[in-house]
Amino acid sequence: MTVQKEREVWSLVDSRRQRYTELSDRIWSYAELAYAEHRSAADIEAVLRAEGFRVEANVAGIPTAVMGEAGSGGPVIAILGEYDALPGLSQEAGNPLHMPLPDQCGGHGCGHNLLGSGALMAASSLKEWLERTGTPGRVRFYGCPAEEGGAAKGFMVRAGVFRDVDVAISWHPGPWTGVWEAHSLANTRIDFSFTGRAAHAATAPHLGRSALDAVELMNVGVNYMREHMPSDARIHYAYLDAGGIAPNVVQARAKVRYLIRAADLPEMNRLVARVRKIAQGAALMTETELETKVISAVSNLLANEPLERAMYEVMTRLGGPGFDMRDQADAERFRRSVTDQDIASTWKRIGMPAQPGKLLADMVVPLEAKSSTMAGSTDVGDVSWVVPTVQARGATCILGTPGHSWQLTAQGKLPMAHKGMVHAAKVMAGTAIEVLSDPGLLARAKADHAARTKATPYVCPIPDDVEPPFDMSKGATVGAA
Repeated sequence: MTVQKEREVWSLVDSRRQRYTELSDRIWSYAELAYAEHRSAADIEAVLRAEGFRVEANVAGIPTAVMGEAGSGGPVIAILGEYDALPGLSQEAGNPLHMPLPDQCGGHGCGHNLLGSGALMAASSLKEWLERTGTPGRVRFYGCPAEEGGAAKGFMVRAGVFRDVDVAISWHPGPWTGVWEAHSLANTRIDFSFTGRAAHAATAPHLGRSALDAVELMNVGVNYMREHMPSDARIHYAYLDAGGIAPNVVQARAKVRYLIRAADLPEMNRLVARVRKIAQGAALMTETELETKVISAVSNLLANEPLERAMYEVMTRLGGPGFDMRDQADAERFRRSVTDQDIASTWKRIGMPAQPGKLLADMVVPLEAKSSTMAGSTDVGDVSWVVPTVQARGATCILGTPGHSWQLTAQGKLPMAHKGMVHAAKVMAGTAIEVLSDPGLLARAKADHAARTKATPYVCPIPDDVEPPFDMSKGATVGAA
């Protein structure tokens, strides 16, 4: 019976193929950075209204966050979408040679144009299915901005917008199809600002106190610390202000942004404390003043075995994305843009033996396949701590395509990307129907979630006095993923 219900909603997904492909392509062309996704959010909101959702804008006080709800009674199913781009990844669509667009700096090098459109496609199809069948239940689409470094979902969780949600479902584009293994790194990003004293670098250097020296000494200290931190932790930094371009002036100001990642929040907090001490030491050595500001933070992902198993069963019934000869031809064109090492690394991340010559992952990766231990971060992690959450991976590009790359941007409007998006929408909608049709599954998912959070209750990693960094698009940003 459930299989028939899934087929019904898959048909509704197919009926939306053209309009949601066009939505994805429009968002690709906007390429708006974190918290600046005004046109993308407006398009998402317009589609929600056209589909008949009850719409709420400015969710959690975030201008580019939007939510649409439909249905009544029953469980509340949240489907999460994103639509922010990354800086510096502009690229001509469909071109396997690096060709940045002259009038565009950002690019969808993480596929969020597909992510948001595919998630909304699933939510809209599920809404229509609920109406046609009279099934009790509510579907909510959450349009979530600023995943790339802005931690919008963390701010939304802190504001309580997921408080009454029963299950959250999402997906992410990439080179393969499967259930997302719930493995990610908690992270926080902090700006360290040093203030010194300007002076003539030749006639009075003894009167100056260099803020730039402080930043460089801090970086040296953190780099020496790398030998003495967990192997799965990661630390990155970017200069936001190097103090000016005049070498004959002692730089009186300098600012560096640090991104600190670890396997879980307790380990991340320990690393943050150590980095802060190093910054304080650099200030002491240079006789400069130090100010710190937390920009954002995210939690590590929490798994949910019952939902992951249910999603995998939906995938196996649905089969792969159905790539055709045109997709194979596009894949061959893009083969020149990736290296053998890129492809080998992707197979390692999938957790399956390499299949030489294969460029498109048209299969469903087995649930028991274990990927490599290297992981990024996502603000879906914070949702997963307050709501049972499951995510799909969807094949939208060739094997070996690096994440956060111009190559991924270039493939974001190809037919293979559109097929992967539609396929992911079917997986998400089908998983939602499993939850709505089987009260036992929902009960098992909630019990699993309660067991995982019992020992470590959720505490939002974003301090209460930190507001969303709406000005991120004006400065240097590093993606969260």
